[in-house]
Amino acid sequence: MSDPGEFARILAENERYTESFDRSALTAAPLAGLAIVACMDARLDVGEALGMRIGDAHVIRNAGGIATDDVIRSLIVSEHLLGTDQIILIGHTGCGLLGADEMAIRAQLAASTGVDLDIPLLSFDDLEASIRASVERLRKHPWLKVDKIHGLVFDVATGRLHQVT
Repeated sequence: MSDPGEFARILAENERYTESFDRSALTAAPLAGLAIVACMDARLDVGEALGMRIGDAHVIRNAGGIATDDVIRSLIVSEHLLGTDQIILIGHTGCGLLGADEMAIRAQLAASTGVDLDIPLLSFDDLEASIRASVERLRKHPWLKVDKIHGLVFDVATGRLHQVT
């Protein structure tokens, strides 16, 4: 369980942040024309890893960095309403979903909560294959016309990115 003082600290940090806030002139459209789909892993600072600043890209994160229906919904809005013309999908080494026993996790959740839900966790056994599958799903989606879609792996030990072909 998180520290209840953490929320108070966050609000205090936000107060400090507003004192020098200077981004009101930015628009919702990404300056670099990029949409980035990445895993939610706390070790991956997308902006820092890619040399990007606030306003450069739309960053969409979920467990595994997987092109789910909701990710695709956001990418459609990003492209058609806000001008995105390139998508980068980033997975990473040491992902919690890599090799996870989805059935065991779901059984554990059902046992601890008393509720059994049919929510797929989308675990995978091959990181690069998962990235390739998501990239391919985006390329084939009839409402996404972006032709520049790239898959990358972020190495949590070195910070290095390598392209998945």
